[in-house]
Amino acid sequence: ITKVFTHQGKVALYSKLEQSAQNEREKLQIRMREMDNILKKIDDCLTKVEIETKYLEDEEKDPMEKWDPEIRASEKELEQLKMEEEELQRSLLELDVQKKETLAQIDFAKKQTNRTEELLDQLSLSEWDIIEWSDDQAVFTFLYDTVELTISFGEAVVGLPFLNKDYKKIADLNFQSLLDGINYSLRTLSHAKECLVYDIYVRNKNFKKHHISQHQVPKMLQEISLVVSHCRFLGEEIEFLKRWGPNYNLMNIDVNNTELKLLFSSSAAFAKFEITLCLSAHYPSVRLPFSIQNHLGNIGQDEIAAILSNVPLEDNYLKNVVKQIYRDLLQD
Repeated sequence: ITKVFTHQGKVALYSKLEQSAQNEREKLQIRMREMDNILKKIDDCLTKVEIETKYLEDEEKDPMEKWDPEIRASEKELEQLKMEEEELQRSLLELDVQKKETLAQIDFAKKQTNRTEELLDQLSLSEWDIIEWSDDQAVFTFLYDTVELTISFGEAVVGLPFLNKDYKKIADLNFQSLLDGINYSLRTLSHAKECLVYDIYVRNKNFKKHHISQHQVPKMLQEISLVVSHCRFLGEEIEFLKRWGPNYNLMNIDVNNTELKLLFSSSAAFAKFEITLCLSAHYPSVRLPFSIQNHLGNIGQDEIAAILSNVPLEDNYLKNVVKQIYRDLLQD
């Protein structure tokens, strides 16, 4: 449903931009044709003047008085042509300026289109798969089929239709884990991401209050998808650090529900400590609360707090924190 709305918005935007560009092209073509006609007229007149001049030169022996009126007329016509040529040059310069402005507008419109498309893509997250949609319920899965959302529908209400039928109230919302049966390491990481979604929505009483009918289902899926997207990116960072962490003296990663423990050890810095981060579904837009347990050396709360506050809140925040700890505290 959300994809259809987004696609319709893209179609309308592209149609307006295409029509605007087409109108500007037609105006430029009309002006170019006008300029071509004027240039042709000037060429014809100059050709006539050359013919008359040659004819006058051939008839030099005749009395000049006989040709004076025609010469004056030709000179006057030549002056007029020069004025028209100057006017034409000014028009061509103006046309060139207009052409550059039009091309700049088209380029700006293309950039705006690309930017709008990026924003639409960001707003049209589809982190869910629909498993079932019936008169009684709708079932969706998230996070690679590790979390299942079941929406139970209640009685129908006469009013604004939904999918060409009387819309129904939402009787109940239920999240369920589908993690049983997968390997432990994957289950641990997936459970952390699942807990983030669960803590934000299942335990939030206002969530059900704000979604009371089928009309709120697209908005509900959009909100959950945004959180799921953040959780998925966070999970990808954790998987990256599990594989490449030793390159940054990160010796172990342990995930327990929404707690992430990072164990660092460096003989060069004579330090060994463990940081515990409390994961958030709003990652990476908020700072992560943390605690530190020092096993060896003098690295403490203040040094880690300074690094966490200095790393920008943006994509790959967790990876950037690990790299910054390595650069500032663990290298020679």
